[in-house]
Formats: sequence, C-alpha cells, structure tokens
Amino acid sequence: MSEHGLDKRQFGHRARLALSPACELKADAQAHAARTMWNLLHAWWQMMPKEKRTLASADAAIRQARKDIDFLAVLPAQAAQAVLKTYFQAWKNCWDGRSDAPNFKCRLRSVMSVDIPQGRDLNIVRVHRRWGMANIPKVGRVRFRWTKDLPVGKHSDQENRITGARLVKDALGWHIAFRVQILEARPGPHQGPEVGIDVGVTVPLALSDGSTKNHGEWLTKQEQSKLLRLEQRAAQRKQHRKPGTRTSRRLHHTYDQIAGLRAKAKRRALDWQHQTTTAIAQQYGTVVVEALTITNMVKSARGTVELPGRNVAQKSGLNRSITGEAWGRTVTMLTYKSAQYGGTLRKVAAPNTSRRCSTCGFITPGSRENQATFVCKNPDCGWSGNADHNAARNVLHLYRMGLALIPAAGRAVVSRAKRVKPAVAR
Repeated sequence: MSEHGLDKRQFGHRARLALSPACELKADAQAHAARTMWNLLHAWWQMMPKEKRTLASADAAIRQARKDIDFLAVLPAQAAQAVLKTYFQAWKNCWDGRSDAPNFKCRLRSVMSVDIPQGRDLNIVRVHRRWGMANIPKVGRVRFRWTKDLPVGKHSDQENRITGARLVKDALGWHIAFRVQILEARPGPHQGPEVGIDVGVTVPLALSDGSTKNHGEWLTKQEQSKLLRLEQRAAQRKQHRKPGTRTSRRLHHTYDQIAGLRAKAKRRALDWQHQTTTAIAQQYGTVVVEALTITNMVKSARGTVELPGRNVAQKSGLNRSITGEAWGRTVTMLTYKSAQYGGTLRKVAAPNTSRRCSTCGFITPGSRENQATFVCKNPDCGWSGNADHNAARNVLHLYRMGLALIPAAGRAVVSRAKRVKPAVAR
C-alpha cells in the first residue's frame, strides 16, 4: 500500500485462445502431464514416511520423474513447480480446515489446466483492436481475444504488470486467465444511497427502491430445442451400450455438444451477473442482502425408505432453479465490487423477511397471497404491493435498525497441535 492514496490491486482476466490444431494438441499434452504430475505427487505422498514429506524431497522426486518418464518432459519445468506448490498448498488448506484433503485427479472429470508462473515469459503484444498474441512455453506464439486493456509494453512497470497466467480448457475450448497487478487510486467513501436486495427465482434481484434486475432465458428457443434433442440422443445411445464396454465416439461427440451448450448458457449468465453487480456497486453506497444458507435450501426432499418425501419432483425443479441463479456468486461479486467503488456490503438474517409487512412490521398469516402479491392482513395496516419489493424493504430496514450480522474474522476450525514444521507433513 502506498502513502499517496494508491493501492495495489490484483485481479484475473480471462480471454479466449485461438489455437491451431497442432498447438491445441501440445496444450492438451501439457494439461495431461500436469494432471499426471499431481497424481504421482499424491502417490509419492502416501508412500513416503511422514518425516520425509518435505518440499525439498518432493522437488527432487518430480525432477527425477521428468527425466525418467518421457511424456512428462512436455510440461515446462516452471509449470511442474507450480503443480508442486499447488499440491502442498492444498494440504495446508486441509490442515487449516478450509478444504478437504487432496485426492487423485480423474482424467474425465478434472479441469485441464496448465500454469504459467512467470508473466515475463508471455511476451504479450497487442496485434490490433480485437486480438493480441502471447508466448506459451513449449506451445508457441498464439493469439487470444483482446477484450480488456492489459498493462503491457509502455504501460507496464514494476507496479502495473502481468504476474502470470493459467491455461484452462472448458467445453468452449482453451482460454488463458491472466493474473494482473495494477496500482490504482484508493476509492473514497461512496456517497450513494442504501439499498436492500431480495434474491429470487421468478425475479432474480428485487431492490428496495422498487426497481428490479431481470434476465431472459440463457439459451434461445432453437438452442433449447437442440439441447433437448441432444440429451434424448445421448440417453438412447447410452441405453443401447452394453455395460462394461467403452463409450463410442458418437456418444462422446454428443456429450461434447451438450457441454458446449451448457457452457454457453453459463457464460451468458456470468456476463449478466457482472454487468448487473457492477451497475449496483456504482450506484449504491451500501448494499444489504440476506445471509442465505444456500446449501440447505437446495437439499433433496426425497427422504428415506421409512419416511419418503413429498412433492419430490417440484422440489427438484426448485433446486435446479436456485442453483441456476447462482445467488452465492452474485453476493461474492457484489462484495468485492462494492469495496472497489468505496461502498460496503452488509448481511442480515433471512428469516421472515418475506412474511413481514414492511410498513407495520407485523407478521400476519396469509399476507403473502401469491408469488408476486403481498397484502397485509393486519386490520390497522392493509398495505399491499409487490412481495419481492416488500422483502427487499425489510432487508434494508433490518440493517437500519442495527441488526446487520458481524462477519467473522475467519472460518472457525478445530485447533490442532503443531508437531512439525509447516513444510513437513503432519
């Protein structure tokens, strides 16, 4: 942090790569080598005694493995070191209670990725308005989609630069995620108004000032019809496949088409979330949301054999709708974007915000007549209006009454005795 009102900010920027077939094969080979390196490290970890599970011993092991196993040599040495650091960091996160213990990575269900730790190796150049070029170690010079100004060339210095990147492959192809560090002015306190937000399925975001943030379907009618047709085709081909036999190339191709359409829908959802949360962070100084436990909200209603659930299909459809809206991701975006513009995000308790009248403050049974209508049954009130706006007003009222939840300093974990150094296994 600088003394002149400037802060260092780090963020990621993801761009689409335009790889030739030869370069794509090289990138695939590196990603498979990185996954194999992780699996070998995990096998080495389980085999070695606890006192020998050190960073230096693991580094010597992967150096020897790159010499003994030919296909591991396609992975650059710095990328192999990044796999090693990520693996040890995964164990530290497990010891601190932030995640589960690392495990082997499956070929089919693991994300294909390769790390480029040094930003200077990229040698990024902007070709023209839409495209830039970067150097990928052991792949070559490749083009990427230029959608955001990056600190390269004369705009790059010790404070504003690209510190590294990561190649990631999804259903839409290979992408490059840059790690960018910039020096920007520290934002002053946001002078905008306060706003409460109620999240929902029918109305994605309802604001306490009466406005809403809506979106349409993530896929067009033609794309939805194509997705349904592909899912039916995949189910038929899977039904005729004998158990224990390999999946045919036609079925793999159908799965790839389905994954491509779903990835396209997710990309459009992310774009809408980014644009909407940026607009909210720019306009409002204090954003108040409900502290929802989404994992409990999307639990299945199937029940057990002794106590079977009711309305299982309806609850399953609601769970899919809640998951598709990605409320947690929206709150995460609002958190860091509000801080970026000098605002704050606060959370309040969620119970009864949809059942309480925002005018009289009473909870009267039957006030929520349907999804969109709220009519207060209190004889002394009788207020009526939109149910989502009523809930958003209650959310803001809880904050103004001083009932905002205090964020914890960190995740509570069970303390464990430190028997050895951090670099050694416990």
